[in-house]
Amino acid sequence: MTVNDIAKVLEELAPLAHAEDFDNVGLLVGDPNMKVKGALVTLDTLENVVDEAIAKECNLIISFHPIIFKGLKRLTGATYVERVVLKAVANNIAIYSMHTALDNSKMGVNAKICEVLGIKNPQILIPRSKSIKKLTTYAPVADAENIKRALFKAGAGEIGNYSNCSFSLEGTGSFKAGNGANPTVGKLGEVHFEKEAQINVIYSFEREKSILNALFEAHPYEEVAYEVLTLENSNQDLGMGMIGTLDTEMDEKEFLIRTKERLNAKVVRHSELLGKKVNKVAVLGGSGAFAIGAAKKAGADIFISADMKYHDFYQAENQLVIADMGHFETEQFTKDLLVDYLTKKIPNFAVSLSESITNPIKYL
Repeated sequence: MTVNDIAKVLEELAPLAHAEDFDNVGLLVGDPNMKVKGALVTLDTLENVVDEAIAKECNLIISFHPIIFKGLKRLTGATYVERVVLKAVANNIAIYSMHTALDNSKMGVNAKICEVLGIKNPQILIPRSKSIKKLTTYAPVADAENIKRALFKAGAGEIGNYSNCSFSLEGTGSFKAGNGANPTVGKLGEVHFEKEAQINVIYSFEREKSILNALFEAHPYEEVAYEVLTLENSNQDLGMGMIGTLDTEMDEKEFLIRTKERLNAKVVRHSELLGKKVNKVAVLGGSGAFAIGAAKKAGADIFISADMKYHDFYQAENQLVIADMGHFETEQFTKDLLVDYLTKKIPNFAVSLSESITNPIKYL
């Protein structure tokens, strides 16, 4: 398999189009057509991780965080970023990053946190808006089912756990073919009336190109009439953070202690305890202060995240408990998630879980 083949499998889980605009995801170093001997999965790509890849004869590193985030103006080895890139290039090792593409995945970073913490029935905390599109097209009634099948195969018509979703109406279409046209039905220079079906399907924005290509290929007309709209509906399968419930209510302190143990956190910084039972829990791996308002609005009893500043804790406002468990601690199981995923998707592929320590924060 090539780097590109592995990337396609990873993008089934976390399409790069789902990453945030500020991010730098995908293949950062290396040749997409290079044959992969083995892959090493890590949270961060540091020099010790590249050394580990060399020792394990892995020529692909799959990293959660991107080692190249801002533009590099030179490669002299002056910084840890430059040294990593130079060492990877010198040893013909490719580096692929997923970051916020995986953050936004319904089966990604936050789903794994929920699994580790025993949070049930997790739902997206901040669903992505303006990511659902609607396609409307018009075709002869006899061709409508064939067109719908082609659109469904390309990824249209999926709503939650349902697929092949569409809505159709029948009516009469009219057109007149002019000079140079080659009409499928009707005659040049004459107005033609055709019994047509209006076909409506929705789809996630990153699938637009393949869906329109499927439409043009399946449609019998020389000129295809269609409309594309961006919907205001929030995408319940795409977005940041998750919220779910516990099997059994717990005391706040008891839940925080259990969470600390499961995340192997050295310290927990939290807002004032409210003396309430914990049932509804919101999580967001990594820096999550921006989601405090969403956690409150969703009725969370506790919000588990990281990188909270002093004034962020004031936002709890006696409505919930904010708990900072650490950036590394809330994202550490992401590499386990990716190893499990790749092992199931490509059983004969050599994939290794990195043993290198990449947490830059130490505790006394």
